[in-house]
Amino acid sequence: MGKSIGAKARAGECVRSSIIAPMSSDLVNTVDRLLERAAGACAISPALATAQRLHALCAEAGDAIDSPRHAEAAAMIAKLSPAELGEVLRIDTTRFYLLNQTEQVRIIRTNVERARRATADHPRPESLPEAFARMRALGIDPAGVRALTERLDVQPTLTAHPTESKRRSVLDNLVRATDLLLRLDDSATPEHERRTSDAQLESLVQLLLATDDVRPKRLEVIDEVKNGLFFLKSSIWNVVPRLMREVVDAANDAFGPGTLDLTELPALIRYRTWIGGDRDGNPRVTHDVTGGTLHILRAAAVELWDRELLELQQELTLSRRRVPIPDSFVDMVRAEGDRFIEDSSSLEQRQHEPIRVRLMQMRGRLKRDPSYHGELLTNDLLAIRDAVEGAGLRDVARNGRLADAIVRARVFGTHLATLDIRQHSRVHEAVVAELLALAGVTREYATLPEERRIEVLRAELAQPRPLRPMDAPLSPQASELMQTLRVVRQAIEQDRRSVRSYIISMTHGVSDILEVLLLLKEAGLARAVPSAGASGNTGQTRLQGSLHVVPLLETIEDLERGESLVAGMLDEPLYRSHLESLVPAGIAPDSPNRAPLQEVMLGYSDSNKDGGFLMANLALERAQRRVAHAVRSRGILLRYFHGRGGTVGRGGGRAGRAILGAPAPARTGRIRFTEQGEVISFRYALAPIAARHLEQIMHASLLASADQRESERSPELSSLLARLSDESMKRYRMLIDDPEFWGWFVSAGPIAPIAGLPIASRPVMRAEGSGVGIAGSKQSGFDQLRAIPWVFTWIQMRCLAPGWFGLGAAFGSASERETALLSAEYQSSAWFRAVIDNATQELLRARMSIVRRYALNTDGNVGERFFALLQAEYDASVCAVLRISGRTSLEEESPIIARSIRERNAWTDILNLIQIELLKRRRGAGESDREEIEQLLFQSVSAIAAAMQSTG
Repeated sequence: MGKSIGAKARAGECVRSSIIAPMSSDLVNTVDRLLERAAGACAISPALATAQRLHALCAEAGDAIDSPRHAEAAAMIAKLSPAELGEVLRIDTTRFYLLNQTEQVRIIRTNVERARRATADHPRPESLPEAFARMRALGIDPAGVRALTERLDVQPTLTAHPTESKRRSVLDNLVRATDLLLRLDDSATPEHERRTSDAQLESLVQLLLATDDVRPKRLEVIDEVKNGLFFLKSSIWNVVPRLMREVVDAANDAFGPGTLDLTELPALIRYRTWIGGDRDGNPRVTHDVTGGTLHILRAAAVELWDRELLELQQELTLSRRRVPIPDSFVDMVRAEGDRFIEDSSSLEQRQHEPIRVRLMQMRGRLKRDPSYHGELLTNDLLAIRDAVEGAGLRDVARNGRLADAIVRARVFGTHLATLDIRQHSRVHEAVVAELLALAGVTREYATLPEERRIEVLRAELAQPRPLRPMDAPLSPQASELMQTLRVVRQAIEQDRRSVRSYIISMTHGVSDILEVLLLLKEAGLARAVPSAGASGNTGQTRLQGSLHVVPLLETIEDLERGESLVAGMLDEPLYRSHLESLVPAGIAPDSPNRAPLQEVMLGYSDSNKDGGFLMANLALERAQRRVAHAVRSRGILLRYFHGRGGTVGRGGGRAGRAILGAPAPARTGRIRFTEQGEVISFRYALAPIAARHLEQIMHASLLASADQRESERSPELSSLLARLSDESMKRYRMLIDDPEFWGWFVSAGPIAPIAGLPIASRPVMRAEGSGVGIAGSKQSGFDQLRAIPWVFTWIQMRCLAPGWFGLGAAFGSASERETALLSAEYQSSAWFRAVIDNATQELLRARMSIVRRYALNTDGNVGERFFALLQAEYDASVCAVLRISGRTSLEEESPIIARSIRERNAWTDILNLIQIELLKRRRGAGESDREEIEQLLFQSVSAIAAAMQSTG
């Protein structure tokens, strides 16, 4: 495979060589055979032959820097016409699409086999039986299990962040292809079905070759809403009840029958969404879009519930002439009458079947009464459960389809996923300044210091009057924000769970929080009322609100001062009273959910982009500890919202590993995390994958909440980590603050094509009108670039620097004693182990031989200089992670992933060499050729995203 990259370490040679040979697979052979046939059918067999020759050259080149074989492949590519390049891209992209699906088949088969081999004494790793077995070993009893599940609240949050490069039509065909591959991989599939599946798969491969990979125009926000809805309506809707059944079964097996009851189980998992509500930097998310999103979510829920209740109606055919149905239930049904029943002529036929009539009433009310929300639906289903149980059919009441419906009602309500609203703090500042000026309070708000701003906001929050004089005109920005809040108020009046949180991007101070409270009060979402002596309220007025206000800490500086910010907001009497007003009514006095709850969001993407990998990870870990102390010490419950991307450079990695790696004070049982872009389609497109993903999340959440043990970090180690993170950040900032860096980055990599790729509605730059091609202005370049395209570009270049850069400089400065301390921490700390293992994975995926070709694809000597810097840091980082982990090669961390990378490398090299050639042609192209090259560049970006299985 060519010479491997190495770097000298104190203990010897650090290596990256493969320890596992690529695995031959019948499925991979099937893919290649079908691809050859489809290429012939689509008349592009010459392109397949070209791709195969290029693959042979790149495979021979291996990891070697400046290999003659890579040069030979690049020269071969340079001679291809645009049409020929496009055909090779089509072939290679389709191969990766199918290879990705074969890997999902492997995952599904592996999970099935491991589940089959599992026993009560040896449960499958990261399974629910294992979680409850470990909880029992911790000394938890059945009462403790029930208390833990009562406070457990896991909330995956779907976002429309632009990291899914595949079109919906391509995704749909790939899901169908996976079903066919599963049949072909199953030895029990009869031969005639195998032949049929093979023929259908060949047709799908032809369709994939004939389908454009790149959309002709950007998605609209509503299109993104519908894409997210696809997963909510299919795999998520179907898998969640099964997950809850497995929780109950595992608990009852471990702790005895009756430990948990499916129909009494709280909503351990609930879905949230930003799609249609996140307007930070996306001018296309308007109040009309938010209103439309809420309507779409409600309509989809009604459709699902109508089908669900109809199936219950057909199943629960209990007759009063056969079994005793409680009179109280019959009276309730009679009192409702035919008010919501569309066809009352069927009532006479159902006169002895009150449960079926009740279900008919519920179906009609769902369609005709917009105020019929999830809590009312749940109560009606529970009443039916009690009636069925009262009739003597306990198993039907608590273990059948009705129990699944009760689970769904608690989890999904009548909105499927709760919508969040997010906006940037600078927008709130501008609108509040405008309203204060209109009210004659002050025209100088924007120039006031923080302390004076708080005084002004505090005074206005205590006033019952609105700020805006009747019919006073507002600027477009202020008008749009106030109309959004009116849409939210109308939604909450009908269903209080339809919108629950208002998230503030770039929260820097307490005034950012109070500004949003003032805007909520102006819109009727909060109101000032006379104080009734509430705890912590020392003023004459208190606030009653409808929405949680969530600070988002994104930069390193904001993470460092997060403790003082959160303490300051919780110590504000008006804010504290607002928080207390959000505690739901009817909670039992001894419930763990009785206290007010504060949510705090942590930004993984921007903190990494700001301070580099190690500094961001340590700043986030410290912030979780310190903010947790500030919240808990004030008698407030805490929920962290982790804004993780799909890639390690944006806080990604295995979700279960991240949950278990959180510091003990952060393991509250209440957790949110984002699911973004290609991560959503990977985790939720296939029901078996979705089921395993949710099981791993629930396994980690149960254990993290149950086990609060944590070894205390010594002052020496804390000081060492702080020093090393500073060293890491200095090295990272030296790279990105170099005066020539931005110009080189824009020229060498595909950031410009990524900016133009129509994969999402949101722009890649924060400031409207900013351009990535302006090399000399930092304001219009790096600072304005969002974290997703930043990471996306490094992945395309096969460098993945955001996932490791700075580690070499930091850990390389450690003494032998300090390295020993770090090695001990790696063995004992789940957090530090996750940091090192995630970096190891990114270093393994990096391909420095390809990085060099990007780096030198620029004018002058600047490319040599930046590659030398990247190479030196890469080598040092490889040595560092190996010394700390005690491994001899990167592959040891995950042999299966290592094998997949090795199988993919040479084929991915082809795509990179084509992209580099296209970037070169783009620089010298005239207007007549530019559009064709741009389209090919878009195609290359999509292809490499498929090959790397990640974007940003």
